[in-house]
Amino acid sequence: MPSFAEAIAVRAIDPYTYSANFPEQWCIGTGKLPHGGFVTSAFLNVVRTHFSTTLSKQNQPHTITLHLEFLRRTSAGAALFIVQDTKLGRQTSTVHVTLKQEDREEVVGYITNSNIHTETGLTLSTKWDLHPLPYVADLTKLKDNTDPNWALQTKMPFAAFRKASQNVTFYFPRQGQHLKSLADEWICFSNGEKFTNASLGYVSDMWPQVVEAYRAEKDPYHVDNIQNKDDDHPFSQSVTSPEGGKNKDDWARFWYPTLLLNLEIKKALPAGGVEWLFARVRAKQIRNGRMDLECVILDEGGDIVALSHHVTLILGAERNMAERRKEGGGSKI
Repeated sequence: MPSFAEAIAVRAIDPYTYSANFPEQWCIGTGKLPHGGFVTSAFLNVVRTHFSTTLSKQNQPHTITLHLEFLRRTSAGAALFIVQDTKLGRQTSTVHVTLKQEDREEVVGYITNSNIHTETGLTLSTKWDLHPLPYVADLTKLKDNTDPNWALQTKMPFAAFRKASQNVTFYFPRQGQHLKSLADEWICFSNGEKFTNASLGYVSDMWPQVVEAYRAEKDPYHVDNIQNKDDDHPFSQSVTSPEGGKNKDDWARFWYPTLLLNLEIKKALPAGGVEWLFARVRAKQIRNGRMDLECVILDEGGDIVALSHHVTLILGAERNMAERRKEGGGSKI
């Protein structure tokens, strides 16, 4: 299986066009749709490459903001990125990037780069913190699963359907999540790779689906609820319908396609990367098949690495597997 760095690798065709290939191992569903966070990391890697080659004179190697609009479903296989220099400045520069597959414009974005190492200006302490506070973690004890507050999740729900989730190792609170509407985690790559700034797109979109905490009487992601049952339906033991009934058919498997994703990167990770990152995802409102998601990413020292906001649809999984609908040569979600 390709490593994460290999999976998001790009090749310059010319100074403003880059090719990539999305492997199936980083996809969601039987429709072989690349994971949205993985696609976001591919964008970050395109921009990193562009600023280290075509725009190297700008000396702005670090993405600080990213805004992506997911117009159509992406697919495993060949992909093309087209970059336009929108605004080149002394402190920040912004590019527009389009992802195309088979002549379809599928994802578009604006990405701004700067040089985090040379930033200067007013700095104030805001005393901000996460509420409720996450459980304390001893990272030296995580790997052997002896931390008193955090436990290894050995079997993620829907792992066969969500292949992209099989590439990281998750640690969740032993006591359970603080609220159904949020999820805390410590994660590391399963193959020993390190997280770099290009990985932050993937991290910002790789966590327990908060909707599913409402689907069962017990949180299916809780480390005490692991079951060696059908990998595609871990909720078979106790499912509650939206109306409070017990009919499993009321809870078809869901797919959560991203409409838009914003990412602000606060910190440049070391060039060699880091082993561990903490993430908290929280929904403020889930209504009419649409939800917001806020993701806060911290490093081992508790510093903010990145902030991300998503707008996501909640659709039946059959939409993931459906044939593309002809619509001007493309297909909307």
